[in-house]
Amino acid sequence: MFWRARTTSGRAICLSDQFPAIKVEEVMRGQVTFVGRPPVELGTDVDWTANPHGNRSWALNLHALRWMGRLVAEYERSGDRAYLDRASDLAEQWIRGNPRGRPHISPWAWAEHAVALRAPALVCLSEHVRTPLLWESLAEHGEILADSALYRAGHNHGLDQDIALLVVGCRLGRARWRDLAVRRMTASAELAIDEQGVLQEQAPRYGLYVHRRLGVALRAIGESGAEPPQALIARRKALEAYVAHATQPDGCLAPIGDSPADARADGFPHEGPVVRVFDGGYVFGRTAWDDPGSAFYSIRFGPGRRLHGHEDHLGVTYSAQGRRILVEAGFHSYERTGYAEWTRSPEAHNVPIAEGVFRPGTPTRLVGSSVGPSCQSFELADDAYGPERTRRVRVDHGPDLMAVHDSVARGTLRSLWHFDPSLKVVARRDGAVVLGAGDWRVTLLQFPGPGMAVRPGLISTGYLRTAEVVTVLSPPAAGVLTVIVPGAADPRVSVSDDTLTVHTPGGPVTLHRPYIL
Repeated sequence: MFWRARTTSGRAICLSDQFPAIKVEEVMRGQVTFVGRPPVELGTDVDWTANPHGNRSWALNLHALRWMGRLVAEYERSGDRAYLDRASDLAEQWIRGNPRGRPHISPWAWAEHAVALRAPALVCLSEHVRTPLLWESLAEHGEILADSALYRAGHNHGLDQDIALLVVGCRLGRARWRDLAVRRMTASAELAIDEQGVLQEQAPRYGLYVHRRLGVALRAIGESGAEPPQALIARRKALEAYVAHATQPDGCLAPIGDSPADARADGFPHEGPVVRVFDGGYVFGRTAWDDPGSAFYSIRFGPGRRLHGHEDHLGVTYSAQGRRILVEAGFHSYERTGYAEWTRSPEAHNVPIAEGVFRPGTPTRLVGSSVGPSCQSFELADDAYGPERTRRVRVDHGPDLMAVHDSVARGTLRSLWHFDPSLKVVARRDGAVVLGAGDWRVTLLQFPGPGMAVRPGLISTGYLRTAEVVTVLSPPAAGVLTVIVPGAADPRVSVSDDTLTVHTPGGPVTLHRPYIL
């Protein structure tokens, strides 16, 4: 247990509800459970180099010490001194066992995000325990957090660094650290979030995370006695539209970029137009807010891949009649595995794959759009494979249908389509695949049809979870038309020189050039 001493200090800003829930009694017994992995016996004397699951996120959580901070919160709630004594012992063990710059300590001990997440937990402990050892560690954390060379501007790590620097600065009575944190936080938010609310990290799940962390930041600024900057408040408010529009009718975020397919975004205002084009690279459309049976689609374009983005440009997702239909590989983990790397590749998404060498980070243009109440269409283009490839997307509601026309200026391409795990192949013929779940059916039509491949695929359904899916790959051609018809097992198609009419259960939909080949 820490030796208690008189230590000159400022206010301890402890927003303990920021710490994730843990099994408190489990930690008291020497066990921890992180990121959904099985419990690990740490024992009384912790081995800080341990990583029994070989998992990067598990190791980060161990050294972030937010689980120790939750013990402090439990002491404050219950008044049971045993929780504080355990938290004090863990903090002292960590400080003594992880001297910065020494060999043989875990690389996660002083990783910049671990420092940012650990410092607020140490500040919370310092409200009840004051020792030279703890104060020296807080000062060391503050120096690292204030170091501009280690700062991640425009990144969620940078926001966590600013929150940590603010509360450490207030605790140690260093106003310049608090002021630096607020200045950086504001500038970083304006870099990370555009005026429409799009987060440059290219994953809606991180929009949710940054929104929550900005809420913590604004509370900390207020408790520090400073005035929360209006620019910071405005950027956080703008995020709400981005997150809300990226939320599918079932309440889960679209699995775009590093966004797990089971991540929920509850509590955001669902208002405004049902179709929204975000200049930062997203189209989100639906038929109605707060209706589980609503149709929903997403389309990706914009700046090249960065941070938590994937190589998903021109990619689409689609739901209709209360069912997910077209899905993407989503987010599996931060582990350095071949599968995790594949989930970021073009092949993991519903995109046209052209001949030639793919050029990572290529931006995509939204060439044009037309948005009506029952029909929307969009045209996108880029040169990710050299010659220009173009995708035209049309979505109809009422008679439900999605039509996608892909073309390339030179050579050939093949269009990839990944279906929801619930959908299995029930029939197949040249140019058509019928999939079903129970007695519900959806049909994929392709033109040209001969040479179309149907094969098993693998997507991520959540952190470290996967499921087999049906993947359809078009034949190679200079142009491919794909039509998705929800609720139909055998839609009739009529073709003339200038039109193609699909007879859906909700009525006929006629496609004109350039959708016909």
